[in-house]
Amino acid sequence: MSDAPLPDDNSLAAEKVRSFPHTPGVYLMKDGAGRVIYVGKAKDLRNRAGSYFLKAAAEDSRTARLVQEIRDIDYLEAQSEVDALLVESRLVKDIQPKFNHELKDDKTFPYLEVHTREEFPRVEITRKPKSHGTKLYGPFANVRGLRGALGVLQKIFKFRTCSLDIQEDDARWRWFRPCLLASIHQCTAPCALRISKEQYRKDIRRLQRFLEGHKQSLLEEMREEMAAASKDLRFEEAARLRDEIRLLETLDQRGELDKHVQPEVFPIDPKRGLAGLQKVLHMAERPRTIEGVDVAHLAGEETVASLVQFIDGMPFKPGYKRFRIRNVEGVDDFSSVYEVVARRFQRLRDEGQVFPDILLIDGGKGQLGAALDAFSTLQIGPPMVISLAKREEEVFVMGGDGPLRLSRHSYALRLLQYVRDEAHRFAQHYHHILRRKSTLGEMGAADE
Repeated sequence: MSDAPLPDDNSLAAEKVRSFPHTPGVYLMKDGAGRVIYVGKAKDLRNRAGSYFLKAAAEDSRTARLVQEIRDIDYLEAQSEVDALLVESRLVKDIQPKFNHELKDDKTFPYLEVHTREEFPRVEITRKPKSHGTKLYGPFANVRGLRGALGVLQKIFKFRTCSLDIQEDDARWRWFRPCLLASIHQCTAPCALRISKEQYRKDIRRLQRFLEGHKQSLLEEMREEMAAASKDLRFEEAARLRDEIRLLETLDQRGELDKHVQPEVFPIDPKRGLAGLQKVLHMAERPRTIEGVDVAHLAGEETVASLVQFIDGMPFKPGYKRFRIRNVEGVDDFSSVYEVVARRFQRLRDEGQVFPDILLIDGGKGQLGAALDAFSTLQIGPPMVISLAKREEEVFVMGGDGPLRLSRHSYALRLLQYVRDEAHRFAQHYHHILRRKSTLGEMGAADE
């Protein structure tokens, strides 16, 4: 956005919408102070966002207040409607726009979770995935379609969905009475030891291969069966197969776990993540403590920052800190990073406290340089200082010539993303608190 003042009406936003592409994406509406007040998703960005500037939207009680406050608008393109839905959810949870009510707190997306460490792995739909011991697929955009598809998958792969703790070496299970799913041939009844652990896990591996993209051969087989049933006038069977195929195809309506990870799930392994960081950062010992720094802006006027602390790869909430930037005028991320790092490590030095093994800055090479300048000014030997840039997920390392490009699936990158995203959410939460307190005329929250 330029430095020119915004008009007193939504004419600028209405004009900008005319240049939006006819593609899926997310649009962000802003008020006169530049704050995002509404985030929406669209199959067609120009048509959907443009509808807010029609006469009907200004007169509709559901949108009238929003339309009155719009002064500017931006957009982010997405690859599909599902991608747009997931990006919208993540942005709303992080930014907390005033006119987004449904997605702020309780809106989570469903995942398909396979409990791989159990002797007879169960499969379930969950909105609160476990942090370890399971394999996740999703997030999915349509829970109703996912439930239907799960039923079809169960008919094909015959896995269990119960929560029984089944042990193959416990003979008592041989006398257990299976549930109805065994009678209708939708489960192989491991609860009664009617199938060996090896054979059951083979079926689970087939299910996982299907979920990981090798499903076309199965769908083709089902389509052939449907055509044969229709040809033989077995119309009920053909209709059933048609519906099952449609349900299985809804499994494409999901996002990539790495790309669209929601705040409710972080697919990481802390031990492997730390071991990976030791290797890629060439550290003599495995790191134990990581601190992450993020900066957020309040209406382009007030800047706040967060510092989160991770011990052994997991969040340590008592170590979280909030900072109100005191010595920086306007929006200046580099100077803000400099101030936070200087204040944090001067205090640690003065109080004789231990430095973290890794300091992670949210940003690119410029933010990393600002952090290192703070150590230089204080004449303090820095720990391992790195930064993580959002767009390409590049890792910049102190003393390095160029960025590290870690695999999107590497445990090291996932752990850094976890720290970065946690710092971002904590900063946005503080940002939201100050905005609310400013609106209510209260005193600011205590900070470092």
